[in-house]
Amino acid sequence: MSSAAIPIPNDFNKDLYTTLAEADPEVQALVDRETFRQFRGLELIASENLTSLAVMEANGSMFTNKYSEGLPGARYYGGNEVVDELEVLCQKRALQAFHLEDKTWGVNVQPYSGSTANFATFTALIQPQDRIMGLGLADGGHLTHGAYTPKKKISASSIYFQSLPYQVDPATGLIDYDALEKNALLFKPRILICGASAYPRDWDYKRLRKIADINGSYLMMDMAHISGLVAAQVQNDPFEYCDVVCTTTHKTLRGPRAGLIFFRKDKESDIEKRINDAVFPACQGGPHNNTIAGIAVALKQAATPAFKEYAVQIIKNTQTIAAELMKHDYKLCTSGSENHLVLWDLRPLGLTGSKIEKICDLAEITLNKNSVPGDKSAVVPGGVRVGTNALTSRSMKEPEMVKVADFLHRAVQISLQAQEEAGSKLLKDFVSTVTGSGASAQALKQLKQEVEDFATQFPLPGVPDSSKIKRTH
Repeated sequence: MSSAAIPIPNDFNKDLYTTLAEADPEVQALVDRETFRQFRGLELIASENLTSLAVMEANGSMFTNKYSEGLPGARYYGGNEVVDELEVLCQKRALQAFHLEDKTWGVNVQPYSGSTANFATFTALIQPQDRIMGLGLADGGHLTHGAYTPKKKISASSIYFQSLPYQVDPATGLIDYDALEKNALLFKPRILICGASAYPRDWDYKRLRKIADINGSYLMMDMAHISGLVAAQVQNDPFEYCDVVCTTTHKTLRGPRAGLIFFRKDKESDIEKRINDAVFPACQGGPHNNTIAGIAVALKQAATPAFKEYAVQIIKNTQTIAAELMKHDYKLCTSGSENHLVLWDLRPLGLTGSKIEKICDLAEITLNKNSVPGDKSAVVPGGVRVGTNALTSRSMKEPEMVKVADFLHRAVQISLQAQEEAGSKLLKDFVSTVTGSGASAQALKQLKQEVEDFATQFPLPGVPDSSKIKRTH
């Protein structure tokens, strides 16, 4: 057989053989700009991370081309022999990464996201208009756990199911388990949900199991934010007490954007079949095999000693930022953190989360406005959420977090100055002031330059030569 290269067709299919830069310079330019944005800035959004080059290679692989509705060994299309091996490997690695026995636990690796994983779980376990209880949105909960307002049902979970949120203690910011138990006795939820998007502390699964058992409720954990910390065994273990555990794969787990559903095997309730049927065909179509390949790679990495060191460092970094901010007498919800995020209450300063998000964006610091307990509106929240996943992925440690905390402190001080200069508390007047020519605008320009000089000292995962990024921009 000849070893000569197969000639590239010079016909209507020739575009299938060109690189992105050749095929679409416009999109390539956007990729380059986004790469530089990530490199020159500080990513502090708690629900984001920087995945590995290996994960991105798998996610962009030939698995993109294959359709594979169904499960391994039971597909609706042919040609899935290799895909079957991939999905079984991913399932095996998921159980290994979270220290689970396949006799007790199963996992579905097909969910497109954490949101679809959660809804598939509801679809599997309960009927429309059955009752669920999750942490309230303003108290750090997640949209998919039944969020609603007095005038509007926000997510599908509140549209199709009856929801009663539980809350944190307004004095401590900690989950009020006593009030939760009292309300669960009255509401009798079919599913009790734990997990959050903005809660800086760990969970008491033993207490939650006790509350769930009062009414024979399922106990479901959405560990999307802390799954990497759970895998590394630096947080409490939800698998010891929960019936179902859902997660995204791209936050602390540091994989591609997707979801997983772990379920405790129970022959009487046939939970395995119910979960699998809910994912497909009830809620999704064919799985994204390229993403499953990326998940498999990330899970292999998550089972290494190096990942354990990474997870430990995330918590150290978060606690360093918290300690530095509290030195300036800033108010943090729960007065600190045990995981990957800090929830910063700006209301005592007379600032909104929207203003701090905006000014940080202008200074190449990416974080997000966030509700804090007691907020009346998620549209104009009183705080911001600060996470250390991505910075830890750039090999930053405690000394760097001290510097990052100082940048955040300066951003707040500039905001206070700008608000005073604006003579108004309107966001549009604030933005006009900090992008103008006054003292606060000049201070912001200086902060931006210092942030960029600092950030570009650290490599960007997924980019073989980060120094090349700086040279080309």
